[in-house]
Parts: sequence; C-alpha cells; structure tokens
Amino acid sequence: MEKQIQALQEILDRGKRIVFFTGAGASTESGIPDFRSVDGLYQQQYDYPPEEIISHHFFESNPKEFYRFYRSRMLYPNARPNAAHRFMAELEKTGRCLGVVTQNIDGLHQKAGSANVFELHGSVLRNFCMGCRAPYPVQDLLALRAQAPDGVPRCPACGGIVKPDVVLYEEPLDERTMQGAVDALAQADLLVVAGTSLAVYPAAGLIDFFTGRRLVIVNRTPTPRDRQADLCIAANVGDVFDF
Repeated sequence: MEKQIQALQEILDRGKRIVFFTGAGASTESGIPDFRSVDGLYQQQYDYPPEEIISHHFFESNPKEFYRFYRSRMLYPNARPNAAHRFMAELEKTGRCLGVVTQNIDGLHQKAGSANVFELHGSVLRNFCMGCRAPYPVQDLLALRAQAPDGVPRCPACGGIVKPDVVLYEEPLDERTMQGAVDALAQADLLVVAGTSLAVYPAAGLIDFFTGRRLVIVNRTPTPRDRQADLCIAANVGDVFDF
C-alpha cells in the first residue's frame, strides 16, 4: 500500500481544484459504524430493519421506536475527527480544495475545520421543531428526550416533535445542497472518493457531474466506479490520509 499512498500524494500535489466525496467509511476510525460492511449497521439485528426505522413513514408512525434506535445507533456526540477529516480541512486552507461533498451526518468535517461542506443527508447536529420550526442543537435534543416520558423530544414552546435535520428514506435531498455539490464537482480537476461504496442514490449519482482529469477511490471494498478511477486504494480511509 505504500506505493499506492505515494501515488496518491503525487496526484494530490498536482490537483488545483480538488473535491472530496466522503461516506461512512471516512468516519469509522472516529468510532462511528458504517452501514453496509459485514459488521456495519445494516448487519445488526433489531425488531425492524434499519432501513424501515430511519424512514419518513416510520418516524411519523412510531417516533418512540425511531428515537430509541436513533439515540443508540446514529448519535455519537463525543466523536472526534480523525486523520482523514483533518487532512481535508488542512488542504482546504491551501486554496486547492473546493470543498467536501459528504453522505455523512456526523458533522466531523466541520469539527476538523472544513468550511465548504455539502451535507447531502443533513446533520445530526441540527434539529428543528416540526410545529414552529424552532432550531435545537443536539445537546438540547438529548435533554428534551431525557425529559419526555416516552423518549420523544418535544418543543417546550409549541409541543411539536423535534426532528433531526437528516434526510430519512422517502425524503428528498435538499435542492440548495445538491446544487452546491454539483457546482463543486463540475469545477473539480481531481475527485477523491473516500469511504463510500457509491451504492446510495441519488447521492452516488452526483459523481456523473465530475468531468475532471483524475479520479481516486479509497474504500475498503470495491465500488461500481473502480474501472473509471486512475487510482484505487482498498484500505481504511483514516490510514491512507494519515500522512
């Protein structure tokens, strides 16, 4: 892998308009499990399939069970950025990184210092009342949930359920975020895909807007775009970017 990392460094050195496209594998070394690996979230056993629990209709019909799952399996408020997050943030400071397009909802890119982050699936750090739209940071969400007899956080002002600002199954992606991601990808001369199997659509389809010169994929398992890539590294993202 040493030769591959050296090749990656050389490609990065030549990039002038770099965009990173990250998925769950970018945060596993921060202690957040991914979704589709053999030991990921979707392989664990629950009363309902995880895909159903984190769907819009399930949230509406069974918010108690949704929040039980959400708190135990999707919220990691003490997680810290790893080497990959820090590397991307430092590269942005040089002016050669246009931004990060991420499928992750953990906010670790921002915690590492990245400013231009397109969160395709939202963020657990933001929450809002479904009634009056009042915003709540994640710590307030946790406090409201702890106070609620049924474990469902509700707005003290209007009594509405407080919902995480994340895109559930059956919900559309935010148009402004999508457009920002498309614009960044269209301008990039180097795209680095890190920690995603590129299996979740429509997010994975955004890769088609990249028409630049070089494509690098860093992921533990193969992706549908490997044949198009100039370099593929089958390894943990945090290990690869720990320069």
